[in-house]
Amino acid sequence: MLNWLAARIEEGAAGLAAFAEGRSDTEWGTPASPTDRRTVGQILNHVALVYPIEVDLARAIASGKAVTDVTWQVVAELNAGHAREHAQVTKPEALELLRKNSRQAAETVRAFSDEELDRAAPLSLSFGAPVTAQFVVEDHAVRHSWHHLARIRMALAR
Repeated sequence: MLNWLAARIEEGAAGLAAFAEGRSDTEWGTPASPTDRRTVGQILNHVALVYPIEVDLARAIASGKAVTDVTWQVVAELNAGHAREHAQVTKPEALELLRKNSRQAAETVRAFSDEELDRAAPLSLSFGAPVTAQFVVEDHAVRHSWHHLARIRMALAR
């Protein structure tokens, strides 16, 4: 229902993709931040890989189901596993996955009703606070690409 929310997912992914397309091979392999040693390529692939997970979290909350098993420790382990599995991800592979998964995430969000987006349930990533499905979409699927793009820009500006 909320086309603007889905459009924000697409806008963030498009911005990240456009920035990544112009990066050299050296930049693609540069650590994306001083504290996160994953490369620019791994981060772009990471954002793409987690769109389905982020939308599934929102879908669970939209159905009124509490999400209690997704903690920041689980996220850290998932991220570390992705980094190992996709250490040599190529730019074309990552960009294709980013476009595909962001498009599917946006389509899923467009299918939510206003009632579903307004529904709240406890979310372990928010320390058990009851949050709405719309908040989950905004704080995860929308914000994620913007967050990492800002960090990548800072890392490459050094």
